[in-house]
Amino acid sequence: MSLTVGTGPFGSHRGGHFDFDAPQRAAYVEPFPRRVRAVIEGATVIDSDDVLLIHESGALPRYAFPAGDVEISADEEPHAPGHVRVDWDVVDAWFEEDERVVVHPTDPYHRIDSFSTSRRVRVTLDDIALAESTRVIALYETGLPPRFYLPPADVRFELLEPSTTMTECPYKGTARHWSATVGGRTVPDVAWEYRDHVRREAEAVQGRLAFYPDRVQVDVSPGSTER
Repeated sequence: MSLTVGTGPFGSHRGGHFDFDAPQRAAYVEPFPRRVRAVIEGATVIDSDDVLLIHESGALPRYAFPAGDVEISADEEPHAPGHVRVDWDVVDAWFEEDERVVVHPTDPYHRIDSFSTSRRVRVTLDDIALAESTRVIALYETGLPPRFYLPPADVRFELLEPSTTMTECPYKGTARHWSATVGGRTVPDVAWEYRDHVRREAEAVQGRLAFYPDRVQVDVSPGSTER
């Protein structure tokens, strides 16, 4: 996602092209104006308002701190002399300002836009419709394919059942998953939904379902031209 991941300019599947010979690997270092803290067993072990954000080709962004702001073992940051980095899973929780951050640091170049669309989205499994709607929210997220979120009223929940799978996104929140059973065949985790613990960027799709196009068939029509 963003600069260095997915279809970003220095990601592994660059979506566009440069008008110059770009290096295979690059690092971009910039000040990160947010206060960042880390906690282990309730004790603060990192507290800094002098943070750098390191963007490196093919990798998620990471924090770099002045060594004096870190009270645990840390590695030198090769792209920022005098600064250190701490592996994400070494601590129990990370915070930007007073809000907890999950999975990885938030990226200032990452953006989420949601739009109502008249496109017809039809979801099938083995030619059986799981959902169909023209009341869809299209979500565009930096570096990722568009995702289409359908209202619950247009989903055939008699063919779905809740899964125990839960995933977290630092920008959207916690997603619960749904599995589908058609003709005696069950395909796990065909859809996800942000229902609870939703971050501001996902409020437009809260309570709606999106389907994995590599697990079910997702067909999207061009949509209406009427205004």
